[in-house]
Amino acid sequence: MTAAEAGTVRGRLVLDDAVVPGRLHVRDGLIVGVEPDDAEAAGPDVTPGFVDVHVHGWGGHDAMGSTANLDGMARALLRRGVTSFLPTAVTASLDTLLAFADRVRVWMPGAPDDGAAPLGFNLEGPFISPHRKGAQNPAFIGEPSGVPFAQLAPLLPELRIVTVAPEIPGALELIAWLASHGVAPSIGHSAATLDQARAGYAAGGRTTTHLFNAMSGVDHHAPGLAVAALGDDGACVELVADGHHVHPSLWPMITRTKPADRLILVSDAIALAGTGEGRLSLGGLDVEVKGSRATLAGTNTLAGSVIALDSAVRNLAQSGLPLAYAVRAATRNPLALLGVTDRGRLAVGQRADLVELDDDLAVRRVARAGVWLEV
Repeated sequence: MTAAEAGTVRGRLVLDDAVVPGRLHVRDGLIVGVEPDDAEAAGPDVTPGFVDVHVHGWGGHDAMGSTANLDGMARALLRRGVTSFLPTAVTASLDTLLAFADRVRVWMPGAPDDGAAPLGFNLEGPFISPHRKGAQNPAFIGEPSGVPFAQLAPLLPELRIVTVAPEIPGALELIAWLASHGVAPSIGHSAATLDQARAGYAAGGRTTTHLFNAMSGVDHHAPGLAVAALGDDGACVELVADGHHVHPSLWPMITRTKPADRLILVSDAIALAGTGEGRLSLGGLDVEVKGSRATLAGTNTLAGSVIALDSAVRNLAQSGLPLAYAVRAATRNPLALLGVTDRGRLAVGQRADLVELDDDLAVRRVARAGVWLEV
């Protein structure tokens, strides 16, 4: 990999709500000028760096592994245009999650400059419904009513998102407690009724773990969490746009229902992503990858994905959604959920985390803080 200062960047700039030919001027890692110019229309598409807030691994590296695994994951993600991310844990014992949290916190200050920058970490469980567990290990699913907040408090530093099923005992109190400590509760892995799901958002739920997957859905007699998420303009929803988690014919339902700033593209990728077919253990469960699907071995139950956010953006844009909308869902929107404001837009004063895409929307090169890293 070679690195070079960004300087002036030319091409089709993917701005907040439109794609405009022009130039970015970069100095000391920041965007210092945005200059529209139709003469640059033949250049690549230039977007802010992508931000993956729900990713379990990539390139053979497991987020719950060693700090060397975190290094490898960060570097592998950067080559797919992801410049910031949240290493994400699966449902596990509290001791395992505490060790994961400590390991990520120790690693973060020295995370590699040639990798995606960590913004904290994400916990997908363990306070979820055993009836909508998906690929989470049922041995570690618990109820928050049985766990004092004092035992959970050591998780809080750098914890950014936690998945909670709102209908289980103690869940609403946990959601409120997490929200009061600056964590974004994500409603998911849930068999909630419509009213139970709405109560979860009212208690402080801010986003929704992989919409439509591992949740009560759209039933015209018994609507569930998916309906509550789509109908709440304040709630964000995650979408895994790999064509397996949610059929592409449903993507317009989501984009026409949710405000533009409430859709968040995530990969939900596992360690085998980017390595081809194979098997691995995920939270103590055997997972296999065949073709472009990751499932619990011997079943049709999806177990994460094998895409990265560049594929998600490309898939959404090629389905007919404007590129600026798709890019926003992978940049500004997840950052807004985390309260991060120094990156995610092509605007003066923003950190120059940048991605160049070719005419097929494939990644050409990536800049982190104004330094190009060839992929």
